[in-house]
Amino acid sequence: MQITNYVEELQRQLLNAAAAGGSEAQEIAERLAAALDAAARLVMLEALSEAAGEITRELAPGSVDVRLRGRDVEFVVATPATDPVVSSASAPREEPDDADDGPTSRTTLRLPDSLKARAEAAAAAEGVSLNTWFVRAVGAALEPRRAPQQSHGSSYTGWVR
Repeated sequence: MQITNYVEELQRQLLNAAAAGGSEAQEIAERLAAALDAAARLVMLEALSEAAGEITRELAPGSVDVRLRGRDVEFVVATPATDPVVSSASAPREEPDDADDGPTSRTTLRLPDSLKARAEAAAAAEGVSLNTWFVRAVGAALEPRRAPQQSHGSSYTGWVR
């Protein structure tokens, strides 16, 4: 998505509004319009990121990510696999129920470079963004763990009524 057209339109609107104030106001508006470029792009990117977050909460466990490529915005939509491959040795993982509840918060996370590289590789292998991968990993880590049932040959452990 090219946001340059929107930034230029905002600059045109500023210049049109300043035209009513005379030549001095118009000169000031021209200088402000040039300085406004980066700020307008940042505000639009923040608005699009917030919109993507709202859409992601509705798509869960899918996600929508916003990426900045040069001066353009790119949307990446990740949908969950419809037929997940599950080995017979493990039960299917359930997505955390509360991972998409309520507003989101921004958190700074400091990781060793090697751990970050491994997390990025894991996210890429799943076809999701690093942020989505972290949200899923934290959600899975907070799920209550069930002790696996163990059998020892033909004997069983547990309670019977």
